[in-house]
Amino acid sequence: MIKALLDRFGHPKRIFEASRRELARVDGIGERLAGMIKETDIRGTVHRELKLIEKLNASIVTIRDPSYPNSLRQIYDSPPLLYVRGNLQPRDDFAVSIVGSRLASNYGRMITERIAGDLARHGVTIVSGMARGIDSASHRGALSVGGRTIAVLGCGIDIVYPRENRHLFEEIMAHGAVISEFPMSTPPEGVNFPRRNRIISGLSLGVVIVQATSRSGSLITARLALEQNRDVFAVPGNIGMAGSQGTNRLIKQGAKLVESAEDILEEVLPRFRHEWSTSEDRDLSLEEEEERVFCLLEDEPMHIDSIIAQTRMSASRVSTILLQLELRGLVQQLSGKRFVKK
Repeated sequence: MIKALLDRFGHPKRIFEASRRELARVDGIGERLAGMIKETDIRGTVHRELKLIEKLNASIVTIRDPSYPNSLRQIYDSPPLLYVRGNLQPRDDFAVSIVGSRLASNYGRMITERIAGDLARHGVTIVSGMARGIDSASHRGALSVGGRTIAVLGCGIDIVYPRENRHLFEEIMAHGAVISEFPMSTPPEGVNFPRRNRIISGLSLGVVIVQATSRSGSLITARLALEQNRDVFAVPGNIGMAGSQGTNRLIKQGAKLVESAEDILEEVLPRFRHEWSTSEDRDLSLEEEEERVFCLLEDEPMHIDSIIAQTRMSASRVSTILLQLELRGLVQQLSGKRFVKK
């Protein structure tokens, strides 16, 4: 509805200046919603929202903002705005979602942390929902190797849910972003979570399901991923266990079976290269550390160990930067972990 109003009136201010009749003519609005819009104390509501956002050092990113995630902008029902704590970066376009059961087994948490950590080492941003179980393990896996991760909430970004994840919430903000489409102070009601799942899949090149029952909410995310033309992956589980029924069924239906991060990377790397190369608004600018690495490279191949030594950055950070530069078509990797400018 908000997108329809913005398309019709162009600017939020003009929406609230429009007459009730003009509002009612917009597809999906009608007389009832038009009346609610006209009767809303919009100035008071906006003032309260902005005060709380400022207090939390948060921000709002609209769909017309350059920092709005490109991948999310492409889905048919992309949220008109995102509330953000932490920061979103262009490299977050290279993202994979990992979701699954809240009642995860030790094995499920272990395999999730391992896959998330291995993906993060390759520069992949890990997206999940910060729920108990698999979601929390995916965030922790990325953070354990210094990677980036994004948590998509089914409540306002001023609410930590579940409460025991407060420390994880703080870590995610420091090494990625906590985001939501829901206004500040929106409680974590059940109806919000299926809706937020489209953002989890929309932010990603692919979705990995780890441990899911036949009625798991994670299967909603998998369905949405398919509708959004994303890859769907599933980690197989023990036959006969309830927590494996959903993932094993996905594999029967065509989801790619995952045993390691490499199974995911071989599918999403070509997709990312294609989408980046054909994007009209791709960012060709380099961040400071990317510039340091790029300027070292010449036409003669340079081994990664030499790059690490000369930049004095960690091996994982240099590997991430080189992958980002390779994906953007700026460098080429040769045999033996040697790199040249393209």
